[in-house]
Amino acid sequence: MTVLPISFLPAVNAALNATSALLLAVGYLFIRKKKITPHKVCMVSALGTSTLFLISYLTYHYHVGSIRFAGRGGIRMLYFSILTSHTILAAAILPLALITVSRALRGRFDRHVRIARWTLPIWLYVSVTGVIVYWMLYHLYPRS
Repeated sequence: MTVLPISFLPAVNAALNATSALLLAVGYLFIRKKKITPHKVCMVSALGTSTLFLISYLTYHYHVGSIRFAGRGGIRMLYFSILTSHTILAAAILPLALITVSRALRGRFDRHVRIARWTLPIWLYVSVTGVIVYWMLYHLYPRS
């Protein structure tokens, strides 16, 4: 078995975020078409993917610490605006996602739908901005 070096984790994290966003979007399309089983599969898979992301993210930052953004000027302000909103909403999404899934598993679909209307767009935003933050930090302005 080959073990990837820790330096690969940011790319893995971005891929997990992108996968989560795709699963959320497809799951939403399934529920709009009243395809319950594929919706459940997508949403539980998104939760699993996001869980793997969180484990990988925490592992990376435990070993590496924080990474400074190298951009200057207006792009720096844009980066930190995206990062700040991403971070605040990422902290909120964990309890929201758990409550949303819990209500569905308990068959409380009326309450599930009410909170899912908030959870889905926030979760999608967090997943997509996670990829954007990765791209800006590691590709647009990589460390020297």
